[in-house]
Amino acid sequence: MSFNQFTNLDFIDLRDQIKDYLRANSNFTDFDYEGSNFSILIDTLAYNSYITAYNTNMAVNESFIDSATLRENVVSLARNIGYVPRSKTSATANISFTVDLNDYIAEVGLVNIPKLVKLKAGLVAKGTVTNGDYIFSVPDDIAVNVGGDGIARFTNIPISEGTLLTKTFTVDDSQKDAKYVLPNANIDTSSIRVTVTSPLGTSEIFNRYDNIFDVDANSRLFLVQEILDERYQLLFGDNTLGKKPENGSVISVTYIVTNGEEGNGSANFTFNGRLTYTLAGSERDITTGTSLITTVQSSENGSDIESIDSIKYLAPRVYASQQRAVTANDYMSLIPSLYSNVESVSAYGGEELEPPEYGKVYITIKPQNGEFISDVSKASIKSGLKKYTVAGIKQEFLDLKYLYVEYESTVSYDPGFAETKEGLRSSILNAISTYAKSSDINQFGGRLKYSKLLNIIDKVSDSVTSNITNLKMRRNLVPLYNQFANYELCYGNRFHMDMEGFNIKSSSFKIDGVDGDLYLTDFPDSATGTTGVIKFFKMVNDVPFYVNNAAGTVDYKKGEIILFPISISTSGLTDRIEIQVIPESNDIVAKQNLYIVLDTTANSTLSLLEDVISSGSNRSGVTYVPPSSFLSTSKYTR
Repeated sequence: MSFNQFTNLDFIDLRDQIKDYLRANSNFTDFDYEGSNFSILIDTLAYNSYITAYNTNMAVNESFIDSATLRENVVSLARNIGYVPRSKTSATANISFTVDLNDYIAEVGLVNIPKLVKLKAGLVAKGTVTNGDYIFSVPDDIAVNVGGDGIARFTNIPISEGTLLTKTFTVDDSQKDAKYVLPNANIDTSSIRVTVTSPLGTSEIFNRYDNIFDVDANSRLFLVQEILDERYQLLFGDNTLGKKPENGSVISVTYIVTNGEEGNGSANFTFNGRLTYTLAGSERDITTGTSLITTVQSSENGSDIESIDSIKYLAPRVYASQQRAVTANDYMSLIPSLYSNVESVSAYGGEELEPPEYGKVYITIKPQNGEFISDVSKASIKSGLKKYTVAGIKQEFLDLKYLYVEYESTVSYDPGFAETKEGLRSSILNAISTYAKSSDINQFGGRLKYSKLLNIIDKVSDSVTSNITNLKMRRNLVPLYNQFANYELCYGNRFHMDMEGFNIKSSSFKIDGVDGDLYLTDFPDSATGTTGVIKFFKMVNDVPFYVNNAAGTVDYKKGEIILFPISISTSGLTDRIEIQVIPESNDIVAKQNLYIVLDTTANSTLSLLEDVISSGSNRSGVTYVPPSSFLSTSKYTR
C-alpha cells in the first residue's frame, strides 16, 4: 500500500491518511483511534499539516503573476518583465487667465512694468466637482511675457488635481542599503520632479526614465518603482547605467498627491495661485490684477491606481511588444499604459481597409469617463507613442462610432407564480441592463450574443415560459445644419434585405427647399441583389410621397449607407437623426472603430404576454396566438 499522497490539502483527508499510515504498522493494526486520546494527537498532526500545506500552496501561487493575489507580489512579478504599473492619475484641466499689471505697478510705485510674470509651482486654483471642492496644482513654474499693454496672458495652462508636496533626501554612501522612498500614497508619478544639489551647490535636474535604453554613465536619470502599501521608491544610476548622485548631495523631490477619479468633472475654478516677478534679483509677489479664470477644458482623465487585474492582463502583453509599436496588438497593449482613462482600445492597420492605406495605423479609444477623448488627450497619447513607433508609420486617431442595438421583446409568462407582472418586468429589465454592461459587449471587437440574451431573459424567473426577441441596429447621424455635406454610416454588419424596400427607417428631418418632415428609406437593386438606392419621402395621408429618388446608396453586404450632398435644416430629435436597420444576423459584432451599446432606453420595448397554455386556462391552445417573430413597428418610419 502506497502512502505517497502528497496532494491532499483537506483536513479530513490528511487525518485519514495518518490513520492509514499507522494501521500499516504492526503495532497499531487493530488500535481504536476514535476511542482513545491518541485521536487528539492525530487531529493535531493533521491540522498542522493542513496549515503547512495551505501556506505552501499560497506561497507557490504568489510566485506566478496569473495566480498571485497580493498586490505587492503582482507588482514585483510585473517588474521582472519590465512593466511599471500605472499610479493614481490626476484629473487635468486647461485654464486661461490674465494678469493686468498696470494698476499694480502704480500701487507699489514701480516705474517700469516687469517683462516676465511667473506662476509658481504648487496651488493654482480650487475646482468645484459635484462631490466637493478640489485643489488643482502645477508641478513646475510657468513664465509668460508681459504684453505692451501691461497684461500677462496665461493661455491654455494645464493644471492637475492634487496637492504639490516636497521631500528631500541626503545621499550618504556609508548606508549601503539606502532607499529613497516617498512617504505618501496616492502619488501621480508623472508629476515627480527631481533636483540633485551637489555639496558644492551645483543643481542638476534628473529626468524620469521607464527603461534603460540609450542610457550611459552620464545620464541624469531616475526610475520609479512601486513598493509596499502603494508607495514609490526612486532609483538612481551607479555611474555605469546613469549618473550616481555624489555623497552629501541633497535630493529634492516634488510630486502631486491626488484623489484620482474623484477630481473629474470640474468646470468652475477660482484662482488661488502665487504670481511673481523679479526686481533687482529678488522675487516679489503680485497680489492684484488677476482676472477670472476661463475654463478651456474641464477636468478629466483622473483615474485610480492600476488594478491587480489590469496589471495581470497588460504586463505580459507589454512585454510581448518589446517596447515597440509595430502590430495592432502592440498599440492595444501600450496605449493603456500611456493613457489611464481607457476602457477599451481598437487598433488596425490601413492595409485592412478597402482600398488599403499603407503606412497608417488607425486608433480608436473608448474612455472610462465620457463618450470621446479630447484633442488634448489624443495629442498626449500620440506624443507618448513616439518612442515606441517605427519610422514611416503614421498614427491616425478616429473618434469611436456607437452602434446601438435595440430590442423588441415579447415575454410569455405563467401568472400562476407568485411574482407580480410589474415585478417580473423590473427583473427582466435589470437582467438586460446587466448584460448590456458585460465584457461581452463593452469592448472593441465585442459581440452581442443573441442566444445568450434570450437565455438571460428565460432564466430571470420560473414564471417566464418563453420569449420572442427581435433586434435592430441604429446609428445616429449628427448633421451639419444648414450646409451641404455628404454622410457615410457604417454598421459593420450585413443588413437584412426585403426586395420590397423599407428595410431602412429614420426619424424625421427637414431639408432646404422642401416643406414638411422627411424620412429616408431604401429600395434594393434587383440586378445586383446586394445594393440599393436611398430615397427621401414625406407622409401624405399615411402614404409615402417621394421627394428625392436618388438621395444616396446602400450596400447591404457591407452594411453601409452613403448620403449624397444635402443641406439639413432641422431634425426631429434636435441633435441627431436616428437611422435604423435590421441585421442579417442577430449576433452583432463591433468591427474596427465601432462600439456596441445595447440600448435599454425607450427605443427598446418589452411586452409581457400571459401564457394561457402554461397557466392551464387554455390547455388546448385553440385561441392562443403567439407573438410575431417580425418587427412590429411602423412600416415606413422610425
